[in-house]
This record gives sequence, C-alpha cells and structure tokens, in this order.
Amino acid sequence: MRKEIEKRLAILATDNYGFSEVMGPGVSGECVYAVGHHIAEDQVLVETIDPHTGEVLPPGEKGELVFTSLNRDACPVVRYRSKDISRIIQEPCACGRTNARMERVTGRTDDMMIIRGVNVFPSQIEEVLLSVDGIGPDYQINVYRKNYLDSLEVMVELRDGSLLEKFSELENLERSIVAKLHNVLSIHVKVRLVEPHTFERSPGKAKRVNDLREKE
Repeated sequence: MRKEIEKRLAILATDNYGFSEVMGPGVSGECVYAVGHHIAEDQVLVETIDPHTGEVLPPGEKGELVFTSLNRDACPVVRYRSKDISRIIQEPCACGRTNARMERVTGRTDDMMIIRGVNVFPSQIEEVLLSVDGIGPDYQINVYRKNYLDSLEVMVELRDGSLLEKFSELENLERSIVAKLHNVLSIHVKVRLVEPHTFERSPGKAKRVNDLREKE
C-alpha cells in the first residue's frame, strides 16, 4: 500500500504510530530511512513488558508496549498497556537522531493465536499476502480443530477471477503462498484462492479471523 501511494502521488510516505488514549498519531514516526519509529521521548515514556507476567523486558526484547504520558495534566496515563507487540531500539539512527525507536508493530496480544504451540499473529499472515502478486488485499483466516489439533486455513481473493480456470497457474500460486507462510510461521497453512469480492466489505475494521473451534 505504501509503494502504491508513493508511486501514484510521487511522495515519500512514512508510517506513524499513536492512539487517542495517549496523544494521537504522534507517539512515534519514521524518518526517511524507515528503520523504526522515532519515539517522542519528551512526551511519553515507553517500556516493553511480558504480556503474560507483566515483567519489564530489557531494550531489544520483543514484548507488549506500555506507555506513560509525561506532560498531560488533565488526563495523565500511567503505564497504559497498548496490547501492541514490538521492541525498543536504542542504537542511534542513520538520520542522526539519538532518541529511541520502536519497531513496526508485528501484532497484538488480543489477536494472537496459538497453533500447535506456535504464536501466530494475523499481521504476520497479512504481511506475507501483501508481498504476493496476483492476489488482493482482502482475506480471511479460518481456525479449526481436527483430531484434537488446531489448523489454519487462509482464504485469499484473487485480483483476476479468470485465474480460477487456469489450474496449473492457480496451483503454483497456492504452493508459493504456502511456502512463504511456512517460512514466516514455521507451521503448515492451507491456502484457498477465491474469486474477487468474495468477502463482505465492512465500513469499519475488517474481521479477519473466523475461529471455528468452538463450533466443532
């Protein structure tokens, strides 16, 4: 999406992070090097914690981001748990700034799935899908249980529905996506390619995960 925006508008698009509970989209932001979000350390104190124990983790370890506002008098926030998973980078950036950075958020503690002992975030699956040519940005993740084992199925919309009639190309594309997902997740994921506009569009946040385990 970033590449498409930059191509069409001939601009440099940067990623910024924030939420209204703390200070809106100004908690951190990328520079031209796009190697982490520079944190506004004069505005917020950022920590990473183990989401299960609450233990504070050292810089560099991935965990849940916790924020404390430093200059909000009317509505201060103390150790606010964001549920976002990232890590803090202390090394100075090539741009010259020396304030700490946070990596791009890789997932949330409340959407994490544990599949056969492996922590899986929908954002990991989305990142893989967005790197594949020929498929659209809309997908659905189905979680189901068979023979007491949890499994994942990813349904993805094709950009061109005519590909469904080209079986060899369709199989090659499916195998390619399966291999890429395995490299990232270390588990086997079933992939099913479907026609464009298969999934219902929502004006709000799209529901990506369909947990079928409780229904089985």
